[in-house]
Amino acid sequence: MDEIFEKLQAVVDRYDELNELISDPEVIADTKRFMALSKEEGSLRDIVSEFNKYKNITAQLDEDKEMLSEKLDDDMNEMVKGEISELEPQKSELEEKMKIMLLPKDPNDDKNIIMEIHGAAGGDEGSLFAADLYDMYIRYAEKQGWKTSIIDQSDTEVGGFKEIAIMIQGEKVYSKLKFENGAHRVQRVPATESAGRIHTSTATVGVMPEAEDVDIDIDPKDIKTDVYRASGAGGQHVNKTSSAVRMTHLPTGIVVAMQDERSQQQNRAKAMQVLKARVYDYYQQQEEDKYDSERKAAIGTGDRSERIRTYNYPQNRVTDHRIGLTLNKLDKVMNGDLDEIIDALIVSDQAKKLEQLKNE
Repeated sequence: MDEIFEKLQAVVDRYDELNELISDPEVIADTKRFMALSKEEGSLRDIVSEFNKYKNITAQLDEDKEMLSEKLDDDMNEMVKGEISELEPQKSELEEKMKIMLLPKDPNDDKNIIMEIHGAAGGDEGSLFAADLYDMYIRYAEKQGWKTSIIDQSDTEVGGFKEIAIMIQGEKVYSKLKFENGAHRVQRVPATESAGRIHTSTATVGVMPEAEDVDIDIDPKDIKTDVYRASGAGGQHVNKTSSAVRMTHLPTGIVVAMQDERSQQQNRAKAMQVLKARVYDYYQQQEEDKYDSERKAAIGTGDRSERIRTYNYPQNRVTDHRIGLTLNKLDKVMNGDLDEIIDALIVSDQAKKLEQLKNE
């Protein structure tokens, strides 16, 4: 614990320094710097609070143990022993909690996300399952108090989605939904199946942190923009004007097409939002491939082709293959009750990181 103690003391020292800085009139006058320092101070506040609790408990334990070495009457002796038995588990619990709080944080954890859901294998059934996953995440977002909005969608005739892209905004969205990256498999009897046979279909989920201007700077010269007439629903206006927009990021080959909005300007804005997120995600994945393979092994590569979870309707069962978790309450999960799965994935990720920390 000595090494951890030193790290914690360094955090406290930095916290005290930040409090002095954000009280400095010169820093307050520099809005950008003040906001950055305030954010850093806020991120350290909880761990400093826990460390202070830990120090108080440790001091009390030392005092109690010293008292036991003295001659005490029976009642006092029992009282001190009782206090020690209460404080020691609290100390151990705080030690574990602070170790986790010291783990390197994903810089994207506090960000909003763009989630893309695609119907994959299984034809119509894959597209219907994509719509079911969309409903599941919308309900989960509602339970979290997050805001959701559709950026783009492509419907199928049977009522599913070829693909749908949504923005999810709120507190620590990426930290909870980043583990949803990958292929989701469903096993059920399709509504169109007259013989009652179970079919297996898949839909893929992509989770990208919303890219801010400070995260990525795309050179306008690297973007090729085409405008064309939108097709599909929307009436005469949609088909008679060149409101649809296709943007291509030339260095990566990433293409975003947007035609949902009535005006070209609105479609341009949405296309740029999605393009930034995809390009940011692309370069981030490259960095992770190069520098952070251990972390990717801990939580899965997030590759779109990696099967991460199976939803078995006949047995009301959902299984997350990365951590071997099986729950017999698929109905509740599809209703947005994802906390148990997401919490287990977070704990598993933390355990892997703690193990790596010990081996460094």
